[in-house]
Amino acid sequence: MSGPIVVAWTLTAVFAALVLPCVLRLVRLDYGRQGAAVRNGDLAELLLVVAMVAMLSPVGGPIPAAGWQAVLALTAGWFAVSWWKGRRSGHASCGHHAVSATAMLFMVTFMPHSEVTHGPWLVMSGPGGTSALWLSLIFGAVAAYFAADAVRAGVLAARGAEESGQMSRRVCRVIMGLGMGYMLLGAAV
Repeated sequence: MSGPIVVAWTLTAVFAALVLPCVLRLVRLDYGRQGAAVRNGDLAELLLVVAMVAMLSPVGGPIPAAGWQAVLALTAGWFAVSWWKGRRSGHASCGHHAVSATAMLFMVTFMPHSEVTHGPWLVMSGPGGTSALWLSLIFGAVAAYFAADAVRAGVLAARGAEESGQMSRRVCRVIMGLGMGYMLLGAAV
């Protein structure tokens, strides 16, 4: 195995391992106390983790890019509207999930899709195979957002969690943020 394949398999395993805490939070059914926004966030986190596994896996995913584009567009739209409706009541996680789904939608849209070139270390290309500066700038800015968010979530996780499931959510957010930042930086350069 070459270096990039080892990286791809390692990251695939890390994100596949994140499926378990996402599912465990969902099956606890303690959302009556925490609210629908927390449940929706946990569902989005599970969807985004599965999408990361599909994008990072060297063998690709069973769902074609158009399927992921539809799912991620709906997810981004749902959370953007939820954020807009609840922006005064502090639904910041809805905005984060909208940004995450939108970033993944862009990655799926502009990522090369052949079996040979599947992987996070490749340069994403615009129309005609030429690197698009505007995509690099967007991906670089969003990678910086995810890096900052991962640091913030890591600090909160290090301080400890007072609520059930919060530590799990924060650790997942750190790992997802770092993974998204890695993929976006790979796309930007």
